[in-house]
Amino acid sequence: MNSTKRYDSPAALKSALGEQQYIASNEIATTVFLTQQLGKPLLCEGPAGVGKTELAKAIACATGRELIRLQCYEGLDETKALYEWEYAKQMLYTQLLRDKLQQELADTHNLVEAADKLAAEEDVFFSQRFLLQRPLLKAILSDQPTVLLIDEIDRADAEFEAFLLEVLSDFQVTVPELGTLRAVHRPIVLLTSNNTRELSEALKRRCLYLFIGYPSLEQELAVVRLKVPELNAKLARQAVELVQKLRELDLRKSPSMSETLDWANSLVALNAGHLDAATLETTMSVLLKHESDLTKVKRRLSISERGVDVGHDEQRWRN
Repeated sequence: MNSTKRYDSPAALKSALGEQQYIASNEIATTVFLTQQLGKPLLCEGPAGVGKTELAKAIACATGRELIRLQCYEGLDETKALYEWEYAKQMLYTQLLRDKLQQELADTHNLVEAADKLAAEEDVFFSQRFLLQRPLLKAILSDQPTVLLIDEIDRADAEFEAFLLEVLSDFQVTVPELGTLRAVHRPIVLLTSNNTRELSEALKRRCLYLFIGYPSLEQELAVVRLKVPELNAKLARQAVELVQKLRELDLRKSPSMSETLDWANSLVALNAGHLDAATLETTMSVLLKHESDLTKVKRRLSISERGVDVGHDEQRWRN
């Protein structure tokens, strides 16, 4: 049996998340602590790539719970999120048990009597052995406490969001053939959103709320040093300072924390000692994912003995 952990303070939880290589602010640690204490879902919003999904993974590891993930997308419905019957398996069992069914029905005298007797055996074919559990039901029926990650809820339709309200309120599901199935252990629930659409007030009312934005320079530098320790300290700071400056430009997509880490690992792989013109020219596409952004940044970049400059309108920043 898995051993799950609870923490008696935000500080203890913050330390536990740190052991999972997740650098949490006091606000993050406090909100996650209250999520577990109050038994409420946590809605975590912010730009893509700032660590929302990683937070769920860190919570699962820190608390010793299994992580169950539901990835949302347009067109997601109840059957893909909750459950569906394995009809092919039911048909296979029907074929395998055909002789037994014939024996059971042999002493019936008409179709009505046969149908009634067969109906009495419905529990054989509509039982949990034929129920294909999707993430929501799996989290509810799990024998062990879980962390349920509902990732990118803003990508799902409003209709699915409305369906989700009942599940998050009661943590129970009604299956017509089986009745009401209730949670054995109430899961820790984290919903993430990249703000591609406005979520309903009803959903927000049921959740605690946390916004995770882009990290400060020192926070981002701390993450890079933790995740990519092979990168020398001077180059790590230069790289993070440049990323911070890129985010101040009017780009189609600003580089995320995950892309900063990809770039840091790329610099290590290339044995880069400093940011020179060749390195920037050949690796900038690790940070920027749109041709218009690459063109804009390359046009404004200048390198001198004082460091890398990025033109911003009429101004220039200095490292």
